[in-house]
Amino acid sequence: MNNSYNERSMKIIDLKKTILEDNDVDADRLREELKKKNVFYMNVMSSPGSGKTTTIVGTIERLRKHFNIGVMEADIDSDVDALTVAKAGVSAVQLHTGGMCHLDADMSRQGMAALEAEADNALDFIILENVGNLVCPAEFDTGACLNVAILSVPEGDDKPLKYPLMFEKCQVVIINKIDSMPAFDFDMDRVKNNIAMRNPEAVVFPISARTGEGMDAWCEWLKDNAAQYLGENQNG
Repeated sequence: MNNSYNERSMKIIDLKKTILEDNDVDADRLREELKKKNVFYMNVMSSPGSGKTTTIVGTIERLRKHFNIGVMEADIDSDVDALTVAKAGVSAVQLHTGGMCHLDADMSRQGMAALEAEADNALDFIILENVGNLVCPAEFDTGACLNVAILSVPEGDDKPLKYPLMFEKCQVVIINKIDSMPAFDFDMDRVKNNIAMRNPEAVVFPISARTGEGMDAWCEWLKDNAAQYLGENQNG
């Protein structure tokens, strides 16, 4: 028997690394496309049940007079979130991922095409509510201009230590459900320190999407940053 194959070096291809690298290139391409179209794209990520949809609806209600907003709702199944967002008076599409736990740049591009076809007017602000997961969505660049992580009080203040990539990738971290803090062992200073350990540049907004506490500060910051982005591209 010829055992020479045992002595040969086997070429190993890291498929995940290749997929991520290819997606990074496509995400940069999508960002350039959005700059030319003058569209601000925000990717919102969190675990299930953190209050993403409620936060997005509250954000829309405060910003829709300033921007033409459209929303892409990514989920494994169901159209509940898209229907909820549409009631806020903006165009919305539901993206079924077919079991995939994230969106990538090409999926974002496809979703935007569907969203633009639904919209009555040209959109300049697109929000993605990514699949509820603290791991996969952080690994795949969607081509967004701004990445936002939502952490709810009931999840605990140690999540930035347990899921570091999510908090390293996001420019903004929203601490939601602060109205429930008396019922949980949650320390605001500790969670801010944990976030700063992973990402000292992250801007943190404590809010309650249910009561509205802190929402004005978050939306004012977002309005200013989106307007600056759109103004720079328009002038450029």
